[in-house]
Amino acid sequence: MIDTNSNQIEPPLVDLPIKTASSGFYNGFSTTVTVPSKIIVTLLIVWAIAFPVQANEALSVANTTIIKDFAGWYVYLVAFLMLIAFVLAVIPNTGTLRLGNPGEEPEFSRFSWFAMLFGAGIGIGMLTYSTGEPLAHFGNNPDIIRGLIEPVSAEAVRPAYIYTFLHWGFAAWATYALVGLAVGYVAYRRGLPLTIRSALAPLFGKAMSGIAGHIVDIVAVVATILGVAVTMALGVEQFVAGMSRLGVGDWLLNSEGTASSPAIIIALILLVGASTASALSGVGKGIKWLSNLNMVLSFLLLSVFVVAGSGLLGFELLFTGIYDYIVNLPALSLTLFSADGTAAGDAMAQWQLDWSVFYWAWWIAFAPFVGMFIARVSRGRTVREYVLGVVLVPSLMCFVWMAIVGGTAIDLELSGVAGGKILEAGISDQLYATISVLFDPAIASLLSGLVVILLVTYLITSADSAILIVNTINGAGEEEDDIERRHHIVFWGAALAFVVGSMLILGGIDAIRITMIIGALPFSFVVALMAISITKAIIFDLIRKKQGVPTTAEGTEEAALAASQ
Repeated sequence: MIDTNSNQIEPPLVDLPIKTASSGFYNGFSTTVTVPSKIIVTLLIVWAIAFPVQANEALSVANTTIIKDFAGWYVYLVAFLMLIAFVLAVIPNTGTLRLGNPGEEPEFSRFSWFAMLFGAGIGIGMLTYSTGEPLAHFGNNPDIIRGLIEPVSAEAVRPAYIYTFLHWGFAAWATYALVGLAVGYVAYRRGLPLTIRSALAPLFGKAMSGIAGHIVDIVAVVATILGVAVTMALGVEQFVAGMSRLGVGDWLLNSEGTASSPAIIIALILLVGASTASALSGVGKGIKWLSNLNMVLSFLLLSVFVVAGSGLLGFELLFTGIYDYIVNLPALSLTLFSADGTAAGDAMAQWQLDWSVFYWAWWIAFAPFVGMFIARVSRGRTVREYVLGVVLVPSLMCFVWMAIVGGTAIDLELSGVAGGKILEAGISDQLYATISVLFDPAIASLLSGLVVILLVTYLITSADSAILIVNTINGAGEEEDDIERRHHIVFWGAALAFVVGSMLILGGIDAIRITMIIGALPFSFVVALMAISITKAIIFDLIRKKQGVPTTAEGTEEAALAASQ
């Protein structure tokens, strides 16, 4: 707000009270957020288990409607988010603004910082899609649909990587970065609660203390659980496929070659149990060490593919892919395919819905938890360092991984060595299939075991981070670890397991995907407002600095104290 008498911007809002219970089971928690969130998630689980047929039918109808009516919204929103991230990175003097007080040092080293944001954000999907996505676009992409090139041909490789990088690059990380920046900036500079509603305070002020703020946090919690459920489901299926490759037993897979119900239940008990235990240990212990282990194991596995796989082709695909991606990014980000009644037009529209729109919804649903988690581990970073670090470094890591590992799989198929074994495998099994073609059985088993271990650590890191962040939102941004809070951590761990298990067993991965897309829609509008809010907050703070007006809670308190003396 600008004071018209002095033409000077007033200090920022540094107090956003959120009512919490002072005693009982919900001591320290906002019951107006926690209870409705638990009810919504519980009803979703009961609905899926008690009425599976009706649930699947309703989800299919809702998915068709939402995808048809809101595909353009998802496409243009993500393009807008990437633009805002770029603008914030290049605004002069953003390097002087920190997520914290002036001069405050980061809590974690850069290595641990990159490891934690990478492991929480994309690790599981990277393992599943490192071969799956390039191979999928190798067989079908818009250029193939138009008839410009043949599927599964040398000419199909380059466009396959344009679309792979489109989905796993700046779009995902700009979404995460803006949510994390919007939350962390007001939490660590202005002393507001570390929760989603605080990010909208620069736009709506103290109104976010009331019912509007409660709704925002509830939407964020539900979107988080559904977004993480998709990742957990993919991870569980790949975990079971890996254990089957290691010869644990035929009972792991059903007649269709997918994970059996007993395998899903056992995997969830083990993985979610470990995730809950890690969440109870906090960010600085279990999550930090698991993230560091993830990074080390990832580089170890990647180095194996560089040396023994198609390393040279992989690096060629990396450089040409990045060039093609950057050159085509504006056009690809703003293109919306529409069904026009022709075979090609309808196929193009369906391809975009199945891939790009699904991903944009996934990243948005994932954003409350990943964004808040990144904010939690980024205190002390400057705005420019934060934006560039969060958007560029993990994107590059995804590009490297998919070019090297996916490039090896494509090379084995193009050369005829694989003989279709990789292409014919299910997406959860394609990484293992690549390893089995590339190495003799003994080494293949060893490396498959390494993938399973890496998958487990990524699953635990993602799930425990999500559980911890959901608890923080419900606790009005409070991060203190006490016995009362631990009961709620256990609840959310169990809820996550039931959501994944019920959907996988009764409806499969498609049911979870549909539910997530539906759940992401309300939060997508919150994300759009968050992008506007953080842009306003940063620009106004730069003006405040020029005018000598305090920009942090610490500076505002000092100014108020000096004025009163």
